[in-house]
Amino acid sequence: MFDGKIFIIGLPRTATTSVCLAMLEQGFKTAHNVYTQNAFVEAQVLADTPIFCDYQKLDKHFPNSKFIYLTRSPEQWLPSIKQLLQRMIVNLQRTDGGFNPHLKRCYNEVFAPLTANNINSDEFFLSCYSRHQQGIDDYFKDRSQDLLTIDVSDKNSYMKMLAFVNIDSDKAREGGFKKINLGGKVKAWQGLNNTLKVESTNKGKIDKLLY
Repeated sequence: MFDGKIFIIGLPRTATTSVCLAMLEQGFKTAHNVYTQNAFVEAQVLADTPIFCDYQKLDKHFPNSKFIYLTRSPEQWLPSIKQLLQRMIVNLQRTDGGFNPHLKRCYNEVFAPLTANNINSDEFFLSCYSRHQQGIDDYFKDRSQDLLTIDVSDKNSYMKMLAFVNIDSDKAREGGFKKINLGGKVKAWQGLNNTLKVESTNKGKIDKLLY
C-alpha cells in the first residue's frame, strides 16, 4: 500500500465521492473536502475542495504524493455540474456569508467568470473543464508515474486505481466503484460512518491557513 498523500483532483461531479469511498474500503484515512490543517495532516487520501484547485501548490507542499484525475463524459457531467452550480451560485457570491472562503475561492477560480448566464451554458462549463484538464496535462507531462487518469464508468478503472496505489488485486471490491450521490444529491459522504473517515472541519470550524 502506498504510504504518501493521494490527491483526487477531478472536478466536482466526476465521482470523487465514489473514489473516496473505495479508498476508505481499502484502509486509507480519507477526507472529502478539507478545511482544517488537522485534516490535511490526518488524511492520506484527500478530494474535492480545495484539492481540485490547489493541486500544484499541494504537490510542492507534500512532495512524493500521487494524484488521481477523474474524467467524465460531457453528456453525463454537464447536466450534473449545471444543477450543482445553479444551486450554489448565490452562496458562492455572497459577501455577507454563504459558503466558507476556501470553497468560494476554488469554485470562483475554476469556474470563472461565475455568472448567472454562464451557469446555464454548456459551452462555458466545457471550457472550464478543458482548461482544468489542460492544466493537469501540462503540469504532469513529464511525470506519468505520479498521475493516474480514470473515468469510473470504465470497467477497468477500479483495478487501475488499486494498482496505482499498490493494492493487491485480490483485495478488490466486487463490482468495483460503488455509485453514490445519485440523482444530483451531493451529501452522501456526510452520512457515511467509518473510523477512517476524516472530517473536513473541526465541528464546523475551518482554519484560515490549511497547509
